Amino acid sequence: MRVTVFGAGGLLGKELLRAWGQDSVAGFDLPDDIRDERRVREIVQQTRPDWVVVPAAYTDVDGCESNRELAYAVNRDGAVNVARAAKDAGARLVFFSSDYVFDGKKTTPYESGDRRNPQSVYGRTKAEAEERLIEVMPDCCIVRTSWMFGMGGKCFPDTILKLAATRPALDVVNDQRGCPTYAADLARAVAQLCRKNATGIVHVTNAGDCTWHEFAVEIVRGAGLATEVRPVTSAQFVRPAARPAYSVLSPKSRLRAGIEMPSWQDALRRYLEERKG
Repeated sequence: MRVTVFGAGGLLGKELLRAWGQDSVAGFDLPDDIRDERRVREIVQQTRPDWVVVPAAYTDVDGCESNRELAYAVNRDGAVNVARAAKDAGARLVFFSSDYVFDGKKTTPYESGDRRNPQSVYGRTKAEAEERLIEVMPDCCIVRTSWMFGMGGKCFPDTILKLAATRPALDVVNDQRGCPTYAADLARAVAQLCRKNATGIVHVTNAGDCTWHEFAVEIVRGAGLATEVRPVTSAQFVRPAARPAYSVLSPKSRLRAGIEMPSWQDALRRYLEERKG
């Protein structure tokens, strides 16, 4: 299998380069910006992939609120550039989307077919990208994920550990619930989806859910630190972009695809071990 990855320098991109094992994987990152349609087409034509995988995105959720043009240019229009190039080359496509396409008003896990109703610019760019990609490539595979963490990039556990090393107590919101996802596990799952010729929308996260406070408590405990983690409300941490209060993604779509995922607690344990080196 030949795979071309756009966004290979990011936290997920680095894991994707390792996930295919003996397959032929070509990774591209800046200055190979997916906003440049001509360059995207050149890369796809040169690499002749069976699958094009697109973790490339503008993921600064708050930054998207003040940089709307950039957010849409990368997350929606850039993704369409890649889809068109993949389609013309006869390649398949995996696009990464987000729990932010939902409004967070449910109290039971979001299914892959639930109505999109994003509440932030970032969420809208991802929701519109999904819709456009399905128009361009009806047989594409859209992988929605959430709360991603891993080595080699900024993520919630890394931030918590750095803060906990210098503070006796941390305040972490306890009224937002979702599914942590280890980038290494996500990358392996995506490689499996490609081998299965998956299509449609698939929710891929680690098993289980928690609040950010519960996640932080487990991070501090797993690292053997004594820092107190205090629960607070989102109202005490006003951010430019709205966050869904409940964005748990149902595992039903990935289970239908035959993809098993470890619990987020197991994933966190492995992350902490890897971080220690």
